[in-house]
Amino acid sequence: MAEVATTKLMENDKVIVWEMVLEPGERTGVHTHHHDYIIQVVEGSTLRATDENGENPIDLDFKPNATYWVEVRDGKIATGDGYVSATHDAQNIGDKRYREYLIELK
Repeated sequence: MAEVATTKLMENDKVIVWEMVLEPGERTGVHTHHHDYIIQVVEGSTLRATDENGENPIDLDFKPNATYWVEVRDGKIATGDGYVSATHDAQNIGDKRYREYLIELK
């Protein structure tokens, strides 16, 4: 199973800070979110999230410079457009590079 994002930038007893970069067509790999988190999008694109079986796709359009609060509850993540399994894969289906900072709250 993959990590939550591409690169862990720091971790302490309160947070983990990640950077994620996905070129068009790249995937995160199946991973699980256990904690609520904040996403700060640097370079936006459209990501397609699927559950751990590659099913139940949902497309999420992340705008550059947008900030999102994400709650993890009962194995699901509320996206605003529906729910995604907390264990999922995401693929950049857009034509631009996607880059974010993710702050995971412990």
